[in-house]
Amino acid sequence: MCKKLIVKTFIVLFALNTFTISAVQAQPEPKPEGPANTEEEYQKRYNERITKDKLHGVYIPKNLDDAFAQLDKSISAESKEKIKTIPEDTVDAALRNRLGRWMITNWCFYEGSRFSHYLRSAGVTYPDDMADFTIIAYHRHLHGKPVELRELAKFYRETRKKAFEAEKKEGKVLKEEVRKKPKN
Repeated sequence: MCKKLIVKTFIVLFALNTFTISAVQAQPEPKPEGPANTEEEYQKRYNERITKDKLHGVYIPKNLDDAFAQLDKSISAESKEKIKTIPEDTVDAALRNRLGRWMITNWCFYEGSRFSHYLRSAGVTYPDDMADFTIIAYHRHLHGKPVELRELAKFYRETRKKAFEAEKKEGKVLKEEVRKKPKN
């Protein structure tokens, strides 16, 4: 009787241990947190992210038309009408801190996503420019105007280039030191 109890206990413990081991082994490897430590690690993560249709549980548009469809679903009719009343030359500034920040964060413009990759391939490379570009394009979409993707992307490339050249020309000195030669 005692031997049967020991055998049954052993079988139960063995089965439980086997299940626990297989459950632990079946779990996916945790994703690395924090910034990449090397260029290769960054590129590997970026290449993975640009293929995914969801990041952090949020759907990532694949192109501008898909982004319009997602915005149409997310923005109320009342809000769309308010957006339409804003002039095109100020709509990006008016919506940058709310809708723009939402896009930058949720569509992962800094870390890379399939939509940010799409915008980069169009020549819009800075996350703030990506948000502004998308806002203006969406504004045009709401008005039934053609987006003119290439011209709009060219505008952001040239604007960014001019800002870089002006900053380079201005050449701010970060720190200046005067050293005295030691006497021999």
